[in-house]
Amino acid sequence: MTAAPARPRGPLSPKLILFLTIFVAMLGLSVLFPIIAPLGRELGLSVTQIGWFSTAYSLAQFVFSPIWGSRSERVGRKPVLILGLVGFSLSFGLFGVLAVLGAQGVLAGGLLFVLLVLSRVVGGVLSSATLPTAQAMMADLSSEKDRAAAMGLIGAAFGLGVVFGPALGAALSGFGLTTPIFFSAGLGLVTALAAWRTLPETRRADAAPAPAGERRALLGRPGILLFLAVSALYTLASVGMEQTIAFYVQDTLRLTPEGTARTVGLMLAVFGLLAAAVQGGAMRPLSRKFAPGPLISVGLLVMGAGMFLLPLGQSFWPITAALAVIGVGSAVLGPSLSAALSLSAGAGQQGAVAGLNSSALALGRMTGPLIGTGLYQGVGHAAPYFLSGGILLALLLWTLIARPQVRPAQGAKI
Repeated sequence: MTAAPARPRGPLSPKLILFLTIFVAMLGLSVLFPIIAPLGRELGLSVTQIGWFSTAYSLAQFVFSPIWGSRSERVGRKPVLILGLVGFSLSFGLFGVLAVLGAQGVLAGGLLFVLLVLSRVVGGVLSSATLPTAQAMMADLSSEKDRAAAMGLIGAAFGLGVVFGPALGAALSGFGLTTPIFFSAGLGLVTALAAWRTLPETRRADAAPAPAGERRALLGRPGILLFLAVSALYTLASVGMEQTIAFYVQDTLRLTPEGTARTVGLMLAVFGLLAAAVQGGAMRPLSRKFAPGPLISVGLLVMGAGMFLLPLGQSFWPITAALAVIGVGSAVLGPSLSAALSLSAGAGQQGAVAGLNSSALALGRMTGPLIGTGLYQGVGHAAPYFLSGGILLALLLWTLIARPQVRPAQGAKI
């Protein structure tokens, strides 16, 4: 059973504190989006090698997300969340130091590449504690009828982080391409301290977890495997775009590395602003009127359309408009999938199902960069986006044929 949520030490509600925690953590991550591609090229790395930074990070998250999610059922949510934030910070600090040494010529070639990838592995192992624990905490704090809206709050926190992060990263890149990395490291430590001071525990360390057999049976519940597959594949499509968009903008608009960082930062700010507006505002009335299944289909359709529009853009505004369509689609799709999975699990399984979902997302993030960068470098600049659009439309057809139903598990929080 879950514990009654502790009251925060102030006027802020636990949901708002959790929202702010995830927002700041995502801000620190998305600060890097505009600078990874030009930084990698400045260090003499290929497009495919740069793609390995995300793949290594996500591979570690794929393995460890379910472990952290289940552990939060046993030891409590708060310590696991804080460990994830601290691990995020330390790994980014290490990545920044290695990048500086590479820029100075102290490290180069294969050794630099391997050390950078290893730092990302360490970051993936530790930071994978953050998202599943945050989703489980939000599920602890919400009723069944408000679950999709609650997951939308986490999505809005991510979206707002994407709004301000890339723009901030672009601004900080004026002081050097490694400056945003160290900013993220410091911000992660500040966030961990703030969460430790203000965030209430939502599950007692001595609360009884679901029996081992029940946790194993979770994958056998109706619809869960399909929802997890959609999570993994839509993330693959999304990350394939995210990992190549800076290359596409730089090559299409013929910009300098600094100009690329600023331009991509602005484009992703528009992307994130619309996503956050949908998740923070429109998802509550939509989720009360429609079940997660139809919303998943709508998200796949809109997001897929945006992917097909993207390679048609040859200037700033058409590319930005296509990204905006993708952002709206992902804003509907992500919270709806999280809600469908959460509603299909019992109260003692929220950490476990959130961990499985984070693992599915990590699987997409692991394979997406390799496929996207490989297609961009080996086939053509439009190839990653046509593949992503095709995957999303194939998922749409699959869900329309399968018609997965969300069936709340016995013991789900009402």
